[in-house]
Amino acid sequence: MGNGRAFVRRDFLGAFASVIAGTALIAVHASFYGNWMIDDAAITFAYSRNLADGFGPVLQPGVEPVEGFSNPVWMLLLAFGKLVGLFDHGTVFGVPDYVLFPKGLALLCCAAILTLVYVAAKRVTPRPALVTLIAGVALAVNSSFIIWCFSGLENSVYALVATALAVVILCGVNSGTLLTTKIAVSTGALAALAGLSRPDGVIYAAAFPIVVALFTRRGGLPAAIRAVLLSAAGFIVPFGGYLLFRWIEYGRLLPNTAIAKAQPLPTIEDIAKAGTVLQYAGWLLVAVAIVCLALVMQKPSKLRASMVALLVPFGLSVVAFCVLQADWMGQLRFATPIWALGTLGGAIVIVETVRKARIRGRALLACALVVATVSSVSGFYTQGKSYRAAPKTPFCSVVERDARVANGVADLLKLPNSAKIGVIDLGGMALVSRLQVIDLAGLADRVIADYLRTADFAGERQYVFNEVRPELISLIGTWDTTLGFAQDPRFAQEYEVLYRSPRNAAAFGDVGVWVRKDLVRNDSALLAEAQNYVTIETGKVVASNSVAHLRSCGDRLRPGQTPTP
Repeated sequence: MGNGRAFVRRDFLGAFASVIAGTALIAVHASFYGNWMIDDAAITFAYSRNLADGFGPVLQPGVEPVEGFSNPVWMLLLAFGKLVGLFDHGTVFGVPDYVLFPKGLALLCCAAILTLVYVAAKRVTPRPALVTLIAGVALAVNSSFIIWCFSGLENSVYALVATALAVVILCGVNSGTLLTTKIAVSTGALAALAGLSRPDGVIYAAAFPIVVALFTRRGGLPAAIRAVLLSAAGFIVPFGGYLLFRWIEYGRLLPNTAIAKAQPLPTIEDIAKAGTVLQYAGWLLVAVAIVCLALVMQKPSKLRASMVALLVPFGLSVVAFCVLQADWMGQLRFATPIWALGTLGGAIVIVETVRKARIRGRALLACALVVATVSSVSGFYTQGKSYRAAPKTPFCSVVERDARVANGVADLLKLPNSAKIGVIDLGGMALVSRLQVIDLAGLADRVIADYLRTADFAGERQYVFNEVRPELISLIGTWDTTLGFAQDPRFAQEYEVLYRSPRNAAAFGDVGVWVRKDLVRNDSALLAEAQNYVTIETGKVVASNSVAHLRSCGDRLRPGQTPTP
């Protein structure tokens, strides 16, 4: 009895220590990027705020409902955080909770992923704590995984759900309970959660049927069909329920973001995208893991069956990555589930291969692992350092450079709250602008999304100039050229430049602001004052961003805020 208790205690301590150690390393790497979160994350922040405040899942209070987010699970988690006072209320130990809560939630998701790694490893190896520790270290040094898990976006919860699905299937195969009601319904529900975490997550609904097909023997077809139907029900009920809500609330079966981005149909050339994942991870390390997998798969065993079960959701994550069109945010944003599932499988097969190898084999494998690991870690370090120096569109830059400056101009011009501003960077604007935000990139605008779906930029300009007629327009980068505004004579005829950065401006400073001419036509002094105001205030933000783009932007974010003196 005493020995049994001691064994359980050691088992628990090993699990706890490995999960905590891995989570701590992940937190250390995440701190490398400071308070940075990408502006697209703030779009979901705005929806969660308005939902929690009773305005419904809308971009701004009182506007037409448009599904400008594509991560309902993450949005609901943030809304819950606001309801219980953990998000969008103020500071915690001096850190704004709009930074602390999403990043803290992401860290909890990472800890849960490592816990699932331990659960899976305990089924197939006598060294589960070692597997978990290796997985924790591997995820902690992976810049892509850390950057996007802690970007404010849904990546962490998406990776967690994908990992949970894979581990449930693995445990079902390993224990012979794959076809039970519990496993079948659980896999369907988890696939639904994946699909409600990101649109491409629906692909995981295929994981359980594929695994069942691989492991069904002659005579087991009726039980297999029953299990697949139960899994389908577990998927359809929650996911179909949200589709019904989407149709009733937004009038569409797809999120507006998917329509605006016009995801093309997959082609055979998309397979080549998998090479970018291999290159990022490091070819040598991937090669070592593949060799270990091949050795594990040589003879029938529970380990081999478990790896087959794990390879199915992993393969689906690779397919989803390849099918999605390239993302402008960089650092393989859509690869997060690949990192989680690949690390789980890779750690297991490497540990088991080393454990079962003879002394000479262990020495050779250890040397290969050292060389491969050094190569991969060097690559991760270079990627992370590069991204930290110039991260993509910090949402606090948008808050300070666009939203607060625009609010100041609106106050100067005495514009009412019902006035409109056309923008590209949407998140920070939706959180802080007191004006009605018109999303010229179409993510949160139904009409513009329909134009962008067919690349009808002329139609969008017709809509903007003739129907919407925003009082202010704020464009970044080359969007004035991409949308055809710069080439359209109506833009110059109807709008006056308040500020336009030089074309060679740094990323944070490449911005232009325009005001509708009829608002300042008869008051040249007011126009000059507005131009001077935007030039000075934008210059301050751009100068501070060149050295401090990883900071937060105040204790609280509220509509109507203007630049601090």
